[in-house]
Amino acid sequence: MIASFFTFILTIATVQFATQEACGTAPIGMACIPGGDFIRGSDDGPENARPKATVTVSTFFMDLYEVTYGEYKACEKTRKCAVVNPLYQDFNRPKQAMTGVSWFDAVQYCKAQGKHLPTEAEWEKAARGTDGALFSWGNAPATCQNAVLMDEKGRSCGIRKRGQQPEKGRVLEVGLRAPGVYGLYDMAGNSWEWVADWYSKSYAACGKACEGTDPRGPCGGADRCSGFHDKLVRGGSWYWPAEYATAFYRRPHVPSNKPFHHFGFRCAASVGEAGKLRGK
Repeated sequence: MIASFFTFILTIATVQFATQEACGTAPIGMACIPGGDFIRGSDDGPENARPKATVTVSTFFMDLYEVTYGEYKACEKTRKCAVVNPLYQDFNRPKQAMTGVSWFDAVQYCKAQGKHLPTEAEWEKAARGTDGALFSWGNAPATCQNAVLMDEKGRSCGIRKRGQQPEKGRVLEVGLRAPGVYGLYDMAGNSWEWVADWYSKSYAACGKACEGTDPRGPCGGADRCSGFHDKLVRGGSWYWPAEYATAFYRRPHVPSNKPFHHFGFRCAASVGEAGKLRGK
């Protein structure tokens, strides 16, 4: 009985240490997201983002920018990444966000970098901070001054792409808007970003798998999850209006990305992964 009590206390202390562990020096191109509580979801948003709740994530690091076309192609040359090409014309500029990847491609790329695809909870905390802000900059409306999206000028804030159907616009070079919370760029707009979790129709339906400390969604993020078929992208894009760019908006899609969509991603690193990256 006494031994069990002390085991329980040690477990609680270990969890608290993990969530509050100091950032230290961030790996190049990443920012630290300090461990602790944050407000996830929204009771005023879509049904699949309900209910609003307090969730805890351990300290981790997040890429400052979406993975670019140039970075992805460099990984292809090492044969550590699958060969992928955006299907739209004018989406192959080196500093544009990489688009057209499947969830599997995104996972493979992050692993090749010694990182991981962020969990949905990690992504949302990185996108909104701790107090439930609507966007990475706070609660001010999303406009073309702070995000790359569709407005009255058209898609991509009115920037047209080369080739056929120029009115569809294009994903832009990363980092053209001011950074938001934690110094991250394009957490709203520009490119939808894959996250690790299986999709559930709401956090309420997900239950305990989406609650507590470091939730990983249905089946704990296992490679296969009976009854679940979709993964998630977050953050909106150049193609869609501002309401899709909120930090809590959840869009499901099949991990194979078939039918094809122009989704992108960025990577995250745990404290342990970051230590190895700093040692390189």
